[in-house]
Amino acid sequence: MHDFAAIRAALADWPGPDTAAAAAARERDATLTKPPGALGRLEDIAVWAAAWQGTERPRIERPQVLVFAGNHGVAARGVSAFPAEVTVQMVANFEAGGAAINQLSKLAGAEMTVHALDLDRPTGDIAEGPAMTEAECCAAFSAGWDAVDPEADALVVGEMGIANTTPAAALAAALLGGDGWAGRGTGVDDSGLARKEAAVAEALAANPARTGLEALAALGGREIAAMAGAIAAARARRVPVVLDGFICGAAALVLRAERDDALDHCIAGHLSAEGAHERMLEAMGKAPILRLGLRLGEGSGAALALQVVKGALACHSDMATFGEAGVSEG
Repeated sequence: MHDFAAIRAALADWPGPDTAAAAAARERDATLTKPPGALGRLEDIAVWAAAWQGTERPRIERPQVLVFAGNHGVAARGVSAFPAEVTVQMVANFEAGGAAINQLSKLAGAEMTVHALDLDRPTGDIAEGPAMTEAECCAAFSAGWDAVDPEADALVVGEMGIANTTPAAALAAALLGGDGWAGRGTGVDDSGLARKEAAVAEALAANPARTGLEALAALGGREIAAMAGAIAAARARRVPVVLDGFICGAAALVLRAERDDALDHCIAGHLSAEGAHERMLEAMGKAPILRLGLRLGEGSGAALALQVVKGALACHSDMATFGEAGVSEG
């Protein structure tokens, strides 16, 4: 997809949920050996997955975890507690299997890959002008789209990019409005937070574009664009997506700005400790599965929440019905 028109054409051709499969899943739930509603939100998760997998008895057997990495020109403004070279170092750690997301992906039985996106060529400083050209943004979006395994039955997208909570905050401000989107990210002190808030304000002034894809190019990053592309590809293939934290949420907001129903195939894996993430989830209408105070990124919270989703589907799809078990329904 070489331009925004091509991306929008792909988004316009998206499938919706399988309502018949969802109805069948609800009917099955009513016959399982448990009181109605006894599994709480797990029952809703199972119906949601049934709608997107197109089957009464959904399963997760081939989950995929994608981690995208990018570098940001705005990092030079001191908006992160870590230097930009950490992005390259952490990519090596992912590839060696040493990061938290490696362990959580393995635990979930997921195939995990990391995709480094032009790390030697940081995006433009958003406080001065656009992060990317339309062509650069589309290339990163396409990299995310192409990374999704056609055989995957669930997807988690994560990221690595020093300073990337700053473009994520700028995207949230541009697409949702309001102030206070900048947070402490990797743990900046008060002066670092002030620099971050100033960078976001300057970025909004320097880049007045407000539609989803234009805002992504102007204010985002290559890894954020790739996450948006992967989430979009999952929708095209009706693959359920477990969203990660604040930065993943910013990527998702881009799609939501293009289509109101863009995130119907997504569920919020967790509530990040990044202060504005709760506001972001409320704007999306997404309730998080987990609330553990995580703020690592990498897709780690979503990969952990994937275990809950797998549990929901295992109960729904493999429990006996009252008839099968010979148990009276009462």
